[in-house]
Amino acid sequence: MKEDDPPKHLWAPWRMSYITGVDKKDEGCIFCSKPRQDHSCDKDNLLLYRGKTCFVLMNLFPYNNGHLMIIPYKHTSDILDIDGETSSELWSLVCRSKSALSSVMHPDGFNIGMNIGRTAGAGIDQHIHLHIVPRWNGDTNFMPVIGETKVISQALSDTYEALLPHF
Repeated sequence: MKEDDPPKHLWAPWRMSYITGVDKKDEGCIFCSKPRQDHSCDKDNLLLYRGKTCFVLMNLFPYNNGHLMIIPYKHTSDILDIDGETSSELWSLVCRSKSALSSVMHPDGFNIGMNIGRTAGAGIDQHIHLHIVPRWNGDTNFMPVIGETKVISQALSDTYEALLPHF
């Protein structure tokens, strides 16, 4: 983009809730508070599944459509603090999430992993969580590379409704 080029605009009114909510941080840890809420709040919280030791939550500000997080109920920043039962359920839910995403969204691949600590890229570093992000050939296009804008092409509520029957 040249200095004298007119500005380009991307219309995304659904982002306003993020913009206006930045200063309205939840008290405490959202990964602790969301599953403590009544089950009737699951849809609003994008909580797809509640297991015995872990739960599956859609990312409110996803890297790609279908970006899920598998989160232990136990509040810890260290993977060495979770027991074998939690580790087992965490991995089981990774597999179940991959299966659900494959069935519903038909991605070409996945990124699956954790960012442990702020330096490693964890946006919420006080509570471990595992990301599973569906990927498609060409999903990194000119928008994020040149336009510095990521486009999510499906409403979170639509993705939630599509994935929910698989959990």
